[in-house]
Amino acid sequence: MSTPASTVKRWKTLPRAFYRRDPRVVAPELLNKLLVRDDGRAGRIVEVEAYAGSEDPAAHSFRGRTARNATMFGPAGHLYVYFTYGMHWCANAVCGEVGEGYGVLLRAIEPVAGVELMRAARGHPARERDLGSGPGRLGQAFGITREIDGADLVTGDRGMRIVSDGTPPPADAIATSRIGIRHGIEHLWRWHVPEHVHVSKTRPGPPPAKARRT
Repeated sequence: MSTPASTVKRWKTLPRAFYRRDPRVVAPELLNKLLVRDDGRAGRIVEVEAYAGSEDPAAHSFRGRTARNATMFGPAGHLYVYFTYGMHWCANAVCGEVGEGYGVLLRAIEPVAGVELMRAARGHPARERDLGSGPGRLGQAFGITREIDGADLVTGDRGMRIVSDGTPPPADAIATSRIGIRHGIEHLWRWHVPEHVHVSKTRPGPPPAKARRT
């Protein structure tokens, strides 16, 4: 699938001010935006989770800055990338002010362009919904690794941006508890597009016994 150049020109990169807010405000507004890579890959964001720094025991940044999570404490509008379960790279949009450690995890996308590149990166899964349904699959589909940690989503300094094609967030976005955590499960800080086939799970299941975002 390819996207006409005239269409790409109408896409508008989200400004830094969009991200410089509370992640619980930013997260649902990221739904239906497009994650794009300069090699032609693009996906519509259909599922996200907010993580709120020192207020949030499920956040990597809860206990303060480390070498691993330093990007979360930097300027808004950058990409925080982390490795999890010894196999997956996951991507987060940094939010809030410098030092707050806020972010939004990109959990799922609907492929829009560069689908063959995504298929190759994912090992050619049989179903298109398996290309970017879940944060690990999303990261693999876009070729996201530790080298992209800190990428500026506003300037596109490393070829990654989040843009708008004019599609608004869903007015009826579903809010649920987050997936794969043991702490902060009372917070309904996961949002997804209702009944969308590319959402990773329609409802969160019980957290793994040892899973924790700290």
